[in-house]
Amino acid sequence: MRVTSKNPRNVMLIAALAGAASVSLTAQAQDAPPADDTVVVTGALPPLSEMTKGPDVQGIISARKGDRVQVTTPDGSNTVLVVTESTQIKSSGGFLGLNRNKLASGQLLNGLPVTVKTLQWSGGLVASQINLQNKDLRTASMIRNGTDQRFAEQTAATEALKSRVGDIDQYNVKGTTNVNFDTGKAVLSEQAKADLCTAATQAQGMDNALLLVVGYTDSTGSQELNQTLSEKRASRVVNHLQQACGWKPYRMLTPTGMAEADPAADNTTEEGKAQNRRVAVNILVSKAVDGFEVASR
Repeated sequence: MRVTSKNPRNVMLIAALAGAASVSLTAQAQDAPPADDTVVVTGALPPLSEMTKGPDVQGIISARKGDRVQVTTPDGSNTVLVVTESTQIKSSGGFLGLNRNKLASGQLLNGLPVTVKTLQWSGGLVASQINLQNKDLRTASMIRNGTDQRFAEQTAATEALKSRVGDIDQYNVKGTTNVNFDTGKAVLSEQAKADLCTAATQAQGMDNALLLVVGYTDSTGSQELNQTLSEKRASRVVNHLQQACGWKPYRMLTPTGMAEADPAADNTTEEGKAQNRRVAVNILVSKAVDGFEVASR
């Protein structure tokens, strides 16, 4: 068992996932204020046949309002695009065995990386085609679902927890426990089972702690197989935490599979690969709650 990850990239990834999960509680329903460099769409939309080809826009969806989508590019500028019934929204990467999927506009989630082909007229830009990667869509969906889950167990403890964490936008990572797996397997060892219950006991002693479970693989095999395997490992860990260690589902964020991304060690060695075949169980506590508890002692 390793507590508190020493890999800075791992901590950054966990912080990003946690931040996105909390932000999505409000970001999906609220509009981001326009930035100074936002490209604004104005006026009634003319027929598409009257428009000319516009620039390609690549970045991350940062806000939505009706048929308008704001994309923030790598240089930090914002472009607002109109999404119409004629906009083609496609994902690629082999998700569920399909090489190409047509998607609905409702799947354009905040935080989703996209590449957009546009048409332009005097009032702004229209998205003619939006392309994205299945792995990015799946990650964005997991983050959103992790904050939107509704559980059958509606106890007073559940409601109290939701009221404390509903509006936070940052977490402290209080500890990370890594459990490892054999090549191509998602079977927990006896040592891993013991380490998971130890981590659950540690988290149980922290008020309002949540668990974020992230599965990984080494570099052996295809991206598609590794994605599936990393998700299976994460799910196996979640099941053990809930069934054997007594961790409540409402204190668990949706598990995430990250395939061979963010390796903990060198994938060119057998020792490194063994470290990368892991699931990280991260104990999260909101910074607001964490600070309040310290101040009240």
